[in-house]
Formats: sequence, structure tokens, C-alpha cells
Amino acid sequence: MIRIGAVYILAGLLFAAVAVLSARDRQNPRRIGNALFWGLLAVSFLFGNLLGDFGNGLLVLALAATGGMRWLGQSRPATTTPEERRASAAQRGNALFLPALIIPAVALIGSLVLKRVPVGGMTLIDPTQATPISLALGIVIALGVAMIWLRPRPMVPLQEARRLLDSIGWAAILPQMLAALGAVFALSGVGDQVGHIMTHDLPLGSRFAAVAAYTVGMVLFTMVMGNAFATFPVMTAAIGLPLLVRQFGGDPAVVAALGMLSGFSGTLMTPMAANFNIVPVALLDLKDRNAVIKAQAPTAFWMLAVNTLLMYFLAFR
Repeated sequence: MIRIGAVYILAGLLFAAVAVLSARDRQNPRRIGNALFWGLLAVSFLFGNLLGDFGNGLLVLALAATGGMRWLGQSRPATTTPEERRASAAQRGNALFLPALIIPAVALIGSLVLKRVPVGGMTLIDPTQATPISLALGIVIALGVAMIWLRPRPMVPLQEARRLLDSIGWAAILPQMLAALGAVFALSGVGDQVGHIMTHDLPLGSRFAAVAAYTVGMVLFTMVMGNAFATFPVMTAAIGLPLLVRQFGGDPAVVAALGMLSGFSGTLMTPMAANFNIVPVALLDLKDRNAVIKAQAPTAFWMLAVNTLLMYFLAFR
């Protein structure tokens, strides 16, 4: 059976390779900072279960210090030349998107089918972690197809991975950090305190008021925390479960799905979601740092309104 540990090892080996390549890049004046940051991340994925809580805590502090002190720099590894890329695009056209499309296709098939395939009395992949395992499997298959089809030099995929990670910088691990922050908030009782404020200080006696408080709260907390995954356990413990599900009898699946989607409206409108809203500005070299947020805000407001109405009409049948 393929378990989630195999995905961690795969990610750890990638980050380790990026760290080694960064350390050897003498053209990058901040190569040591890059190597240290991606090396620490590799250690987290490869040996995190052996370090314990204290060791992992120190590792996270070291990652934050490395990124916060601006020790990371942009690398420009030699991969393919602009002429080679233009020639490949002209020759293959839209077929170049095939490897990228393989990834979601395999992830979908794996989530629906592979978790039920029996192998030696067990399933092929761990059914409790079918989606991330299938996603990693899709990446491996897509890489294999691209290597056989395009025939790049062996080190090109790793060098391109390094170039992309260096372009994003510390924001590449922001979703992981914020998701962990949500778990910390939930365990520390933040959701209970928010729920106490909502139920005692706000008039949530009507079903629509409770639904609106949940969806709008998901948006506002996501704008502060930067990630709907971090907000979800807090707001669901505060309003989703006690009010919408237990008090008003809502369908937990509908409430959770539309609640998370409402949180994504907040993701579209906050600079805290750096990997979505700040990194594209840097990659595209836009003059207005809030250009992406301004373009997305109207869609976010419409999504919030529609999700609120959908939850009100669909979750309480």
C-alpha cells in the first residue's frame, strides 16, 4: 500500500536536490541562504517524524528566520534557451499542456478509483489519504511522460524546479504554515471563544443570520489569516457545527463545502494570501502590488453572496 509517507519522502528529496543545486550555484550571491532554507524544508519532510515537537518547532523558527531576514535570492539556472523554448512551442503547440493535464486527471482517477483497487489483501493506496497520494502520483507520471516526449537534459526538471521555487521564495510554504496555524487556533480554543461572542453578543436567532455570520466570518478570518484552510476549523467550531448543524439541523457536508468556498472569497481579497496575490505581482513585474486583488475583488463579493444563498436554501432541506 502506498501511504502518505511516500509523498513526504518524494517532496523531501526534491527540496534536498534544490538545496544542493543552490549551494553549488556560485552565480547567486545568496546561494547559502537558499540552500539553508530549502535544506531545512527537506529535513522537515524527510525526518520530521523523528525530530519530535521541540525539534520541529526549532526547525520552523529557523525557516522563519531564514526567510524573514531576506537571506533568499533569485537564481537563474541554465536550463533551456529562449530559442529552444520557442522552437518547442512552435513544433508542439497546445499539446505542450498535456503533461500539466495529466496531473489533475490522475488525481481525480486516484481519488475515485485507485483507493479501491485491491493489492495483496490491501488497497493500492491509503484510502484515507487518496487525494494527496494521487496528486503526487500524477506528478510523477506527468514528469515521466514529459521526459520521454520532450527529451530534455536530465537536470532540467530539477533546475526549473529551483528557478520556480526561488521566484516564489518563502511564500511557497505559506499554505502549509497557515494550515498549521489553523490547527493551533482550533486546539487553543479560539473557535470556542468566537462562538461565545457570536452566540451571546450577536442576534443569530434566525437561520439566515447564522448562515451569513458563518460565510462572512469565513471571509473576514481568511483575510486576516491568509488561508481558508486555517480559518475553517476555527469558524466551523464556532458557528458551523453548534449553530448551523446542531441548532438548525443543517447538512454538515453542504455547510462545510460552502463554508470553505466562502473562505476562498477572502483569499481573493487579502495580501496575506501571498502565494496567490503577491507572488503573481512579483512574477509579472506589475507596478501596482494590489493589482491582482483589485481584479479579483468583484468576483469575490459575488461568490460570497451566492454561497450564502446556496447554503441557506440547500443545507436545511
